[in-house]
Amino acid sequence: MPLSPADTNPLAPPALGWFADVAVDVGEPLVLGQGAGGLRRVVPIVGGSAHGEGWRARVLPGGADFQRITSDTASELDARYGLETDAGDLVYVQNRAVRTAPAEVMAKLLRGEPVDPSQIYFRCSPSFETTSPALRWITERLFVGVGVRHPAQVVMRFFTVL
Repeated sequence: MPLSPADTNPLAPPALGWFADVAVDVGEPLVLGQGAGGLRRVVPIVGGSAHGEGWRARVLPGGADFQRITSDTASELDARYGLETDAGDLVYVQNRAVRTAPAEVMAKLLRGEPVDPSQIYFRCSPSFETTSPALRWITERLFVGVGVRHPAQVVMRFFTVL
């Protein structure tokens, strides 16, 4: 593939390309209590769906989102779960995220109440593992994403860094 003028500058800001929309269904959080680094919660992942260009997948139950609430306005998330594509390919997903909001909005979010997504900063960095030849390329790229937390579901859009 020939290089475009932007490709001749290796330090140009990278562009993003849409990769997938993912909806992860979640259960009730298990609150493990306050630790030295913040409040620890584990949110079970019970299902969901994903789709990208030319593929669809289901989110497999059994994963979890390991959360550390670091202050009344910030949390660090580490979700780990599996996908199974319609073609039968299995994909392991690890998605690290930062979620921040004003204290009163974060309190509502942690209680499982609906909140206005525009008041939440939710950015993530998913990574993927698979032995699928068709999807091997996703193990060799960097991804970023945005998300919205609903009471029983997390909806995300993932982008590959071009």
